[in-house]
Amino acid sequence: MMRVVPSLVKNRVLIRPLEPGDCAAFISAARRSRTLHARWISRRPSTPEAFADYLKRFATGERYGFLVVERESGTLVGMINLNHVIRGAFQNASLGYYAFVPNAGKGLMGEGMRLALRHAFGTLKLHRLEANIQPENHASIQLARRSGFVFEGLSRHLLKIGGRWRDHERWVMLAEDFRRRPA
Repeated sequence: MMRVVPSLVKNRVLIRPLEPGDCAAFISAARRSRTLHARWISRRPSTPEAFADYLKRFATGERYGFLVVERESGTLVGMINLNHVIRGAFQNASLGYYAFVPNAGKGLMGEGMRLALRHAFGTLKLHRLEANIQPENHASIQLARRSGFVFEGLSRHLLKIGGRWRDHERWVMLAEDFRRRPA
């Protein structure tokens, strides 16, 4: 049975925490999306063991993982992660996200992103989110831009993906920017 957090339900999608029971569907979606993700993601769980390790990452309070799920069908649309949450004077996290085939490009991740941002800036009371995106990943940059993120600069050789150090654009949203955006 899928557990839904009522305050996070909106439009065509909902977001909810990743759970152990999502293993088979998640692995299937990740495998189906392998070609879509190959250039952009260094690791994604594609075995039950890797999924269990991925799930453990969210048990510390330093990371939050949300599945984006189509409300009517229950189909997995994608994943949005708040990583490396730092409290104190910083109140910051890095944002990662990816869509699953066949739902990429349908606007569903944008709806999920609005819900995740509401949770990050509302419930978690973060001040700043930073999405680091490879310059060639036009779809992810468009999602960040449409969601209200602002380009802040280029981080040279930020992450090693596919055996190579890759440049990433830094896209940022502050809590006050989110509160000024229309709902």
